[in-house]
Amino acid sequence: MCFFSFLIGAGLMSIERLNPARFICMKDYAKVLYKSKAWQDCRNAYARSKGGLCEICLAKGLYSPGEIVHHKIHIDQTNVYDPTVTLNFENLQLLCRKCHGQQHNPKRYSVDEFGRVKIF
Repeated sequence: MCFFSFLIGAGLMSIERLNPARFICMKDYAKVLYKSKAWQDCRNAYARSKGGLCEICLAKGLYSPGEIVHHKIHIDQTNVYDPTVTLNFENLQLLCRKCHGQQHNPKRYSVDEFGRVKIF
């Protein structure tokens, strides 16, 4: 387990500290949700519940820090205010950047082991 995963899992560090540019690519309708205390509390609690590790990598036997709490049912204008979608642990998944990118569009870009983004 990496140091950051330990800190997040122990509740000593919030996941938002790993991703300072998290609001740059956000759609306008989602900003209200992602800046809300309800989402921030839910996101941090979910990350702690998963030990701070990427769920997809962990299923493959790899230990990667989870950096993004991903919605399995993607957030759009029709469900952004629905807490059964936005704040439901069953709809969340803790992912590293690479796995998160693959969930959204596996052919658009990839991230190498040094965190550099390759755009295709």
